[in-house]
Amino acid sequence: MSAAAWTRLLERVGSQGEGFLAYMGGLGYLGWDALKFTVLGLVVRPRIKADETFFQMVRLGVRAIPIIVLVQTFVGMILAFQLAPVLADYGQLDKVATVVAIAMFRELGPLISAIVLTGFAGAAIAAELGTMVVGEEIAALRTSGIHPVRFLVVPRVIAAVLMTVALTVVADIVGTAGGGIVDRFILLRDSWEYYHTVVQSLLVKDVLTGLIKSGVFGFLLVLISCYEGLGVAGGAGGVGRATTRSVVLSIFLIIAADCAFTAAFYFLW
Repeated sequence: MSAAAWTRLLERVGSQGEGFLAYMGGLGYLGWDALKFTVLGLVVRPRIKADETFFQMVRLGVRAIPIIVLVQTFVGMILAFQLAPVLADYGQLDKVATVVAIAMFRELGPLISAIVLTGFAGAAIAAELGTMVVGEEIAALRTSGIHPVRFLVVPRVIAAVLMTVALTVVADIVGTAGGGIVDRFILLRDSWEYYHTVVQSLLVKDVLTGLIKSGVFGFLLVLISCYEGLGVAGGAGGVGRATTRSVVLSIFLIIAADCAFTAAFYFLW
């Protein structure tokens, strides 16, 4: 490559790196404001709108229960189908329950729940806030002396974090039950034995690691969705671009965070 080509390559890499750092800095500032207003609203000066928070919990979480149940049930069944032939070769067919339960509670429950919720709720948040920006409703809030983060972001952050944790609990249970369906009707094993093996295999740390991850995943997905929505520019086309970016970046950062948490818990526990 010529010197000019190397220069262009380095300029492009530097520009992309600068953009990434600027984006992460913007997320950091929004996250700090959201945490600050949440603490102030809950502890110092109770000003959190309970009705709005409850509405967001129903909208973001309760309505996602059917799709979470459906997806996780199939995931549990697929996992059991894939494990059964391998474990049968080693005479360890009874370990299907152990592997399915631990995989669900540690990894698949929080991860898939967060990814489904990103598509179900994250895109809706980005589109809603982006539409408000285009309609100059955010500017009207600022003119009225109302901080958009306190009024719009905080209720969504609280609702998303709480409902991601709650949906993870549902996903863990139905995913493990999906493996039980295969164990009972395909592998023709006793249901009580499957349940007993699951209870004996799971440890408190398995449940806690999954719930900790789910809370962080919920915070990430709502933070990115709010950031993209509030940063919309360019009219209706900008709303569409922000919605797409919020889903793609949320899934990427959720998986990256899951990798980091898994490595940390591996060395910690």
